[in-house]
Amino acid sequence: MSFSRTSGIDRRLFLTSLVGVAAGAAGLTGCAESSAATGSKGASTAPLADKVPAGTSLKVASFSGTQQLQFKLAKLGELPFKVSSWVNIGAGPDVINAFRAKSLDLANNAGIPPIQAHYQGFDAKIVAINITRKPNYVFATKPGSDIRTVDDFRGKKIAFSQGQAQGVVLLRALKKAGLAYDEVKLVPLTSNQFLTALQSGQVDIAPLGNTQSPAYLAQYEAKGARVITTDVVDLLNLLWAPVGVLNDEAKAAAVAAYIPFWAKGQVWAYENPDIWNEEFYVKTQNLTLAQAQGITKLANKPLFSPSWDEAIQWEQETADLLAEGGFVKKFDVSSLFDHRFESIAAKAVAEEYRK
Repeated sequence: MSFSRTSGIDRRLFLTSLVGVAAGAAGLTGCAESSAATGSKGASTAPLADKVPAGTSLKVASFSGTQQLQFKLAKLGELPFKVSSWVNIGAGPDVINAFRAKSLDLANNAGIPPIQAHYQGFDAKIVAINITRKPNYVFATKPGSDIRTVDDFRGKKIAFSQGQAQGVVLLRALKKAGLAYDEVKLVPLTSNQFLTALQSGQVDIAPLGNTQSPAYLAQYEAKGARVITTDVVDLLNLLWAPVGVLNDEAKAAAVAAYIPFWAKGQVWAYENPDIWNEEFYVKTQNLTLAQAQGITKLANKPLFSPSWDEAIQWEQETADLLAEGGFVKKFDVSSLFDHRFESIAAKAVAEEYRK
């Protein structure tokens, strides 16, 4: 099956909705060409410093305060650098814009935002990877829908964000079901618009995270909404940073020092679901305890591999899938990985969490 055939989607709408204010659509083509020409020639290969220099600071993404809360509950101690701001940001397009604006130095995302950033001409690198083996997303239907399987997606309006994990999960699900790209109607949105689009009937289907679907069903299941599960996974949960940050010796050392905290925080949350349910989902996300337990029951065991071979292969397959649909130009994704950081996460955790 090919995704290369033309559909009714306005590609200009994709660009303007996903790039945003920080990078106008008019400059994207030039940026993409520039990125393809320069690649990552400006990326540092200097050895990482053993110690973070005094006075170093980073601006770190922490959506809904997740990172600070994990570090606090896990009693991981103080970071060896100053966090000048914990930025409440998570969506890939928003992260890219924040990187461009230099209001963010380090972020936690899925595998697709680095691909999108490369296409837009912004040079950033992956510095840590947590492999996910179980699906993190389901497909939610609008209230009153008769859709029950992925096969029923044919001809339906589906929320699609090409720069976020939800986008690639959708494309992989369509491909697995044998549905061609032009057999559905993809509606370009960002993930923070998905719930409103479902509620209003702007779309028939939207991929929602496991953390979102319980609240959605609590409100709309009685009105005919449902979720459709698949075995499609979004393999990569990663940390990444702009090349400009990683080329700064002090900031690169701070990034390296942050990675063990990030890895250990996820392990702690996985090992302590009862506390995490209460302290995060119930107290900060306003979910019921039953809803929280349903989410953690689906949680992935953190896996930090000392080798990124599998991650690179998966990232290449994702980039190729997007290229088939005409969303990005084909390129070698190995340029997205900064191998100076490759083994840090794995060394920070117990053997059972090393893949």
